[in-house]
Amino acid sequence: MVTQQRIIAHFDLDAFFVSVECVNNPALKGQPLIVGGSRERGVVAACSYEARKYGIHSAMPMSKAMKLCPHALVVKGSRGEYSKFSRMVTEIIAHKAPLFEKASIDEFYLDLTGMDKYFNPWQWTINLREEIVNKTGLPISFALASSKLIAKIATNEAKPNGYLQVAAGKEKEYLAPLPVSVIPGIGTQTNSQLLSLGIRTIGDIAARSAAEMELLMGNHGIELWHKSQGIHHAEVVPYHEAKSISTERTFDSNIKDPGFIAAELVRMTEKITHELREVNKMTGCIAVKIRYADFETTSRQTSISYTFYDDELIPVARDLFDKLYRKGEPVRLLGVRLSELTNEAFQTNLFESTEKKTGLYKAIDAVKGRFGKDAISRGSGF
Repeated sequence: MVTQQRIIAHFDLDAFFVSVECVNNPALKGQPLIVGGSRERGVVAACSYEARKYGIHSAMPMSKAMKLCPHALVVKGSRGEYSKFSRMVTEIIAHKAPLFEKASIDEFYLDLTGMDKYFNPWQWTINLREEIVNKTGLPISFALASSKLIAKIATNEAKPNGYLQVAAGKEKEYLAPLPVSVIPGIGTQTNSQLLSLGIRTIGDIAARSAAEMELLMGNHGIELWHKSQGIHHAEVVPYHEAKSISTERTFDSNIKDPGFIAAELVRMTEKITHELREVNKMTGCIAVKIRYADFETTSRQTSISYTFYDDELIPVARDLFDKLYRKGEPVRLLGVRLSELTNEAFQTNLFESTEKKTGLYKAIDAVKGRFGKDAISRGSGF
C-alpha cells in the first residue's frame, strides 16, 4: 500500500499583538513598539521587530525593556481587539481549508493532503495568505511541508511576512544547517545541554545514531533524533468551537424579590465561572435567560473580552439581566450560559497585571475544591 504524501501548511500571524495595534493606529508602524502594561511595571507581551533590534523580547520585565530602548512606545494592549482579529482570521481559514487546527490565537495548521489532485497547494496557500492580509491588514507568514514540525520551523525561517516551501524528501537536508534551538520545545536548558555535547546544529544530531542520542539524553534524545531526520507524524487536529457551560434554576415558587434574584444570579455566575477555570478555559460570550410565571422565555447575550474572572463576568450578567427583566413580574426560571470557550486567550493576558488576581482565584478554587463549591460566596448581590 502506497502511503499518500502529506501536505501541511503552517500559518503564523507576525508579531500579532503589535500588528493589531498598528492596524488600529497606523502611526505606530515602523516604531519600536512594546505591548504590555506601562513603562514602569509589568512585562512585555509583544514587541515590534524595530524594538527587537534593541534586545527586547516577550516576557521581559518592562523596566529592563525601558533601559534597553528608552524611546520605545508603550501601549497597554487591547485584549478584545486581539480576540476579534483572531476570529476574523479563523473565519477566513475555516471558509477555505478542508481541515485545519487552531493551535493558538495566532497560529494555524492546515492539512491539504490529497488536495493536489484538484489544485496546486502552493499557489492555493499563497492565495489564502493574500486574502488574509487584504481582509485584515495583518502580516502573516506560512510554510508548506510534509509535517507539522517542518512547516512550523520553516514558517519561523520565513518571517517576517514571508513564505517558503520544503519539498518532500528534502526535510533532512533543509534541517541540517539550522541551530538546534529552532526545534519546537527546546528550551534554554536543553539547548545548553546540547551545546555542551558539541551539538550545535540539527545536522549534528542527525549525524549521530538513535542509540547514541538515547545514551546521552534518554527518551528525549531519541525524540530529537527522529526530528533531526525530518520524521514527525503528528496529525492536524480538526478545529471546532468548544461547547458552552451553563446553569439554570427553576424555582419552587415564582420569585418577585429582586434582592433574592440578584443574589441567585451572582451565585450561578460564580458557579459556572468556577467550572470554566476547572477546565482551563476562558469565555468570550455570556448569556442570561429568564422565564416568567406565564412561561414566556427571553434571553440576551453579548460578546466580551476573553476572561474567566467572576468580577468581570458578574457585572455583565447583571447588565444583561437589567435589560431583560420586566420589573415587578415574578420569575420562574433563571439561567446563565458561557460560550465561545477557548484556552487560546490565556496568551492575551500577558500584558495585564493578573498574577495577583489569578493567585486569589486559585486560592478560592482550592477551598471550593476541598470543602465544596458553596464553601465561599460573595457577601452581597452586586
